[in-house]
Amino acid sequence: MITRRASLVFGLTMGLMLAAGGLRADDAPKKNARMLMITQSAGFKHGSVTRKDGKLSPAERAMTDLGISSGLFRVDCTQDVREITKEKLDNYDIVMFYTTGDLPFADDVRDYLFNVWVKQKGHGVIGAHSGADTFHNYQPYWEMLGGTFNGHPWNANEKVTVTVHDQNHPLSKPWGPEFEITDEIYRFKNWQPEKVRVLMSLNMAKTRLKQPYQVPIAWVKNYGDGKVLHMSLGHREDVWTNEKYTQSLLGGVKWLMGLEPGDATPNPDVSSAQEAKAKDDFEAAQK
Repeated sequence: MITRRASLVFGLTMGLMLAAGGLRADDAPKKNARMLMITQSAGFKHGSVTRKDGKLSPAERAMTDLGISSGLFRVDCTQDVREITKEKLDNYDIVMFYTTGDLPFADDVRDYLFNVWVKQKGHGVIGAHSGADTFHNYQPYWEMLGGTFNGHPWNANEKVTVTVHDQNHPLSKPWGPEFEITDEIYRFKNWQPEKVRVLMSLNMAKTRLKQPYQVPIAWVKNYGDGKVLHMSLGHREDVWTNEKYTQSLLGGVKWLMGLEPGDATPNPDVSSAQEAKAKDDFEAAQK
């Protein structure tokens, strides 16, 4: 069932602030985006999207709270895509996927979402972590997203170093030039570096397990008149309480909404350079 908690709390919070004089009407956000967050698991179920005692999951709670605290968007959450219709989709500006497997959309809704809706101006899609582990065999999905999960040699307890290639984009800016984090890191197939702008990659030289290929961590792309971003981090529940991570997602939402500029020009040269560097690091580690 799609939850309305975020929408109700958002409206109540804004109303109280206006009434108390803490926020003037002309200071209120000019556009309040609506986000549909899908956290259904048709494959492996992550702890970050597991609801307990009827409460929102850690990832759902983080996004709901982020929308309320920023005053920029409100979130409805669902773990049953069968209730989504084309008419309902048209009520949303952003659809976020923290999902796995072949989700049981009605065929017409699935095709509309990935072939029509996402390409419309003002619409955006967020893939969070296992969003890439979804619809492996449905090309319109991974064509939209930019890549498909192909294993995680760096498991959930692995500390890795991440290099930030674009420190100006709102999605990657909060991290600085480089950072360490403990999280599960994906590698990808159906990877399309010529169609995306890679913002962050695994630093193979500073990570224990060396592999001879590039591992993108976050990227963005224009898709028709719409926008798409993918953030590979987010397996562990504690990542969803990491302030830099949530500020990164907030920056991504602002970019999707058009509130902050961010370059989405494909940068395949970065992927090529990272691939070559990873191979050199791997070969050096074998000596």
